Amino acid sequence: MNKTIALRIFIAVVLYGVFAAAVLHFHEDDKPEDMSWEDREGYNRQYIAKLSLDNVSVDTILQELGNPDLTEAKKVTVNNYQVMFYRTRHRHSDGITTQDECTALLFKDGVLVGIGESAYQDYKEL
Repeated sequence: MNKTIALRIFIAVVLYGVFAAAVLHFHEDDKPEDMSWEDREGYNRQYIAKLSLDNVSVDTILQELGNPDLTEAKKVTVNNYQVMFYRTRHRHSDGITTQDECTALLFKDGVLVGIGESAYQDYKEL
């Protein structure tokens, strides 16, 4: 009887280990484009709050936050500037994302140089 109980416990532990390994292997992180708009706003706010200037590339932002809700770009002398807007706050229930519902991320030659309204003002003054 003791051998039968020990065998069943062993099988249960092995099955639990296989199940846990399968969950960890096949689990995918939520992608921003798969989130509800409320969850995406919260995710965007939290991610943007952790950013540091001169240390983040456009590619990193696109990978972590997905495609921007709005974007603008221009070339000034030899430098390329791009401002990408990510929705971070709900203001209007009209189904359209506007700049006042977004946080601006300003990139100079693919590197983050500004965040927020002041970054967009800097972009417009270029």
